[in-house]
Order: sequence, then C-alpha cells, then structure tokens
Amino acid sequence: MMKHMVATTYVWFAIASLSPIYGQQQIDNTLGNLWKQVEENYPGIGVKKSIAHAAQLKAKAIKTNSLPQLKTQLQSTFGTYEGNAGAFFPQPGFFNVSGNSTALEDSRLAANNFASATIELELFTFGRIKNENEAAQMLFQKKVSEQKSYILNLKKVLSERYITLLYHNAKLDLSEKNTERLNDIRKISSSLALSGLKPAADSLLASSSYMQAIGEYDHWMGNKHSSYIKLQELYGREDLNYRSSIHRFSNPKEKYHLHADQGISNTHPALVTLDKQAQYYAHSGEAQKKASMPSLKLLGGYAYRGTGVNTSGKTSNAWQDGFKNSTNNLLVGIGLTWNITSLYTNRFRGEGLFKEAESTKLLQIQYQQAMLADLSASQTKSIWQYKQIQKSQIAVKQAQDAYLMYLARYKSGLITLSELLQIRNLLEQAENNHIEASLSYWILLAHESELTADFDYLFNNL
Repeated sequence: MMKHMVATTYVWFAIASLSPIYGQQQIDNTLGNLWKQVEENYPGIGVKKSIAHAAQLKAKAIKTNSLPQLKTQLQSTFGTYEGNAGAFFPQPGFFNVSGNSTALEDSRLAANNFASATIELELFTFGRIKNENEAAQMLFQKKVSEQKSYILNLKKVLSERYITLLYHNAKLDLSEKNTERLNDIRKISSSLALSGLKPAADSLLASSSYMQAIGEYDHWMGNKHSSYIKLQELYGREDLNYRSSIHRFSNPKEKYHLHADQGISNTHPALVTLDKQAQYYAHSGEAQKKASMPSLKLLGGYAYRGTGVNTSGKTSNAWQDGFKNSTNNLLVGIGLTWNITSLYTNRFRGEGLFKEAESTKLLQIQYQQAMLADLSASQTKSIWQYKQIQKSQIAVKQAQDAYLMYLARYKSGLITLSELLQIRNLLEQAENNHIEASLSYWILLAHESELTADFDYLFNNL
C-alpha cells in the first residue's frame, strides 16, 4: 500500500510540473531554449541596457561641448537714470545705468528694454575637449562591457539552477527506487517470518528501513519543488519541460577531445571592462591636465536697446516708450581665458587619474592570469571527472546485477536480511556516487563556460 502511495505522489507531481506541456504539445526544452526566454523577459537585463544607454546619452551630451554656445536674454525694466563718473569691476549682481540727471526733464523714471544674443566657439583647447569626449566614450563602452558581464553571469546562474533541478530530480528518482526495493524486501521478510523461515525481527528491521526511505523521499521532493521555483524566477513561465535533459544529466557527452585548446580571450567582458576603465582614467587625466591650458574662443554678440530717454533729454516712464530711442550693436572678436592657478591644481588631479589608470591596467593583467589558471585547473578536473562518470556507470550496472542475485538468494533463505541490506546500501552508494559525479561535472562546465564566455556546449548538450 505504501509503495502505491509513494508512486502515486511522484506521478502526480510529475504531471503537475509538466501538464502545461502536455496541454500545449510543446517540445522538450534544452538549456539553450530556456536562455532565450530569460534573455527576452528577465528585467535585470533591461536594467543593464538602460544603464548603458544612459552612458551613451551622456557621451553625446559631452560631445556637444565642442559646438558653438549660443545664449540670449531679454529684459524690460523701470529704473532711474542718474549717471556718475568712475569705474568698477562688473561682478555678478551689479547693474548699471547711464545718463545725466541734470540734462533730463520730466519723469525721474524711464522704461528700458534690452535684448542680446552671444555666441562662443572654442577654437583651440590644447586637446581638452577631445580627451573629454574620449573619456565619455570609454565610460559608455565600459557600461556595455558590464552589461555583457552581467549577461554572462546570468547564464551561469541559470545553468547552475537548471543543473540543481536535474540533480534533485535524479536524487528523487533514486529515493523512489530505494523505497521500492525496501518495500519489496519488507514484503518478502514479512512472508518469510510468517512462514517461520525468518525471525520476526527481520520484518521489523525491513519495515524500519522502508519508513526511513519514505522520509528520505519526502526530503528530496521538497528540494525538487524548491529548485523548480528558483528556476522559474529566471524563466518567468510555468511551462518548464526538462524531460530530455534528465537523461543527458546522467549521461553527459565528453567535451575536451573537441575543445582542448580553449583559453581566456582578451575580448572577455570582464577584461574589456577593466581595459575601458583604465582608458577612461587615462583620458580623464589628459583632459584634467589640458584644462590648465588657456582657451582661445571666437566671440560674437548682438544687442538691441530701447529707452524712454530721447536725445533731447525728454524722458517718459510709459512702458511702450521704452522701445523708442533704440540702438543696435554688433561685436565680434577673439578672447583668451586662462586660469593660471589651475596649472598647479590640475596637474595633481591629472597625475592621480594616471595612477588610477595604471592600477586598473595591472588589475586587468592580474585578473587575466587568475582566470587562465582557474580555467586550466577546471579543465583538468573536468577531464578526470568525466572518467569518474564512465566508471561509476559501470559500477552502478554491476551493483544492480549483484543486488538482484542476492535478493534471489535471500528469498531462498541462503543469506540473512542484514547481508541483503548491506548489498542494497552498496547499490545505493554506487548510484548516489554517479549522481554526485554528474553534478560536479556539469557545475565545472558551467564555471568554465563563464571563464571562456562560451556557453554553446552547455546550452546545446544539457
């Protein structure tokens, strides 16, 4: 009875997890099929794309600094017009009026209107604007590389969660097999005890082992549910079908006889990110040093002014009269500005950025060496791990055959229950070792795929 309950529970869970597929008649998914859905729908990828786009817009905004700067202003005011001789520095917040109150008559207030437009075009900046544009472009490319690194890591996370689901499924299948074996042993021992061929203690021992197996089955059922939910968080859909991957998980294909020469590419997103970061610091340092140099500008301006004071000295405070007595002026010239003090300050800022670039470049070299060593060690381990899988498959087949022989001998009363249970434990251990070896192998391949930035093998073979 318990055997049927366990089997029914397992069947119902399998139907529940795969029912959308049967209803929609969808084909089996590979890991690569799952990734296509994640790539299209996972919001984290959209976040990285938006960040990269923002950096691109910032680079375009900085590039506009080389364009002519056009400014305009309009004023309409009422004010006094007393004039006075002297001179002043036109600091922000000051304003001035012109006129001579002794020569004017009528109102002491006059309406004024003023409009102007100026244009500035930097002719020569000693390369500052060019380096600022290059720095902004490097920052944008760095964000693009960070996006690629994120996607690469997301592929690894998806692979590991998928492998974990397949691992828990394999452990659940193994637990079900053990439960069925122990249930058979329990029935046999009970029959032998009733017939007086075996002691009653055998029946109790077999029943105890069977109940422990049921508890173990519940444990792996919970783990499988948990891993299924975590995978769905990335996948985003209910119709998750992994039936074909179950066989591939326990029977992987050999990889390294085809790809034994894989290494770390200089175009790996993690390395490119550090390279762009170093270039960003270098260009920013150059721009900082160039900012200490003078700026040569082409200047142009046009001004219109109207006032309520006419040339004969008659004044009016009417607003519309502020547009009379107008003058128009045009000014064109070249200006040179130079902040002498910044020569000292910007030199230190530039040197600091150059040191940042140097340290980032060294960090890139360090990362590349560490990644190369990690990949070489992982590939070596994968080769031997695959050899273990091949041998564990043979061990499982031999242990299964031996168990069936010993079960027949127990039915005939030739061996004791403890001996049969020991053989069953050896079979379970062999099957469990094969599952653990398969898990380790696929996890190693996921790690190597991230290091090589190449998930084609994993996506097409799992």
